[in-house]
Amino acid sequence: MLLQDKQTGELIEILDVQALSDPTQSAVPSQSQEGQEEQDPVKLEKANLAFPSGESLPRCWVDANYREQN
Repeated sequence: MLLQDKQTGELIEILDVQALSDPTQSAVPSQSQEGQEEQDPVKLEKANLAFPSGESLPRCWVDANYREQN
């Protein structure tokens, strides 16, 4: 799955989609798609990721208490 880094705008490949949808994990293993050579995997904070359309990640992916009212 490809997402976008909010700060740089570059595309990021998410290596563990299950970790992405797990609200108890704040970071996910990922790999930058910028450049010609494959980059080393790193963990990125979900708060810095968005869909390529610019839409934010669903709240149930980033907040373990998403069912509680604010």
